[in-house]
Amino acid sequence: MNKKTIIFIAVTIVVLLLAGMGYLIYSLNKSNEENKQMLELAEMDKREMENEYENFARQYNEMKTQVNNDSLMAQLEQEQQRTQELLEELRRTKSNDAAEIARLKKELATMREVLKSFVAEIDSLNRLNEQLMGENENLRQQQVQQQQQISSLSEEKESLSDKVAIASQLDATGLRISALNKRGKEAKKTKDVKKFQISFNISRNVTAAAGNRSIFVRILKPTGEVLNGGGTFPFENRNLEYSIRKDIEYNGEETPITVYWDVNEMLVAGQYRVMIFADGKNIGSGSISFEK
Repeated sequence: MNKKTIIFIAVTIVVLLLAGMGYLIYSLNKSNEENKQMLELAEMDKREMENEYENFARQYNEMKTQVNNDSLMAQLEQEQQRTQELLEELRRTKSNDAAEIARLKKELATMREVLKSFVAEIDSLNRLNEQLMGENENLRQQQVQQQQQISSLSEEKESLSDKVAIASQLDATGLRISALNKRGKEAKKTKDVKKFQISFNISRNVTAAAGNRSIFVRILKPTGEVLNGGGTFPFENRNLEYSIRKDIEYNGEETPITVYWDVNEMLVAGQYRVMIFADGKNIGSGSISFEK
């Protein structure tokens, strides 16, 4: 092998090594950027929740100045303390603790409904008091301002959501519940119901692990009993009865699902609640009501 051949081979090896190092550096930089975007999204999600918890605490404080009912005052005190406790838990939680953030987000939704009920009750008790109505208007203005701040954070969050999704938990949306008669038409009365049809979508989630999933549907009668499908599934350290089980293959994209439950018992009139579970989580719920 002559000298020129040796030099050519050496130069080729050096070029290949440099190209490999360049690709490795590029890959590392790209990975770091994705991680940075994920952390930014997580922090923004947490800030949004903190703002809403703080807003709830302020609203409870203002509502206490508008009532002189001891029982209602005690309830407001209790809910304000609970809100403050959840806020402190959120502040201690790291942004990348997805499970704890999801739990506190669920608590936030519950607190929102409780707060709405208190606002409605106070408005009813003080309907004829013009001065108090003015104070309530001021409270509503403060709520609007706070909601604008939350909306601003939500818009920033949505702009990053196209690149990175923080939550891996599945979510059932667009839940539709139908009671069908023997001809497959919508039934209005219990005696005509032969089948429940339940349709929903598993939302797109690029961070959720792809693979097989078991979807469990519980149908609860007005009495609270489950329309049983003959099996159970684990949920929060216990086993729950399910009405329907559906096994699917999930690839991260929106997945439509329709399941049926054949009526094999006498139904009573009232509201029937439907709850959907996957991966040990309650991912959606709805209800249907009909007459005798």
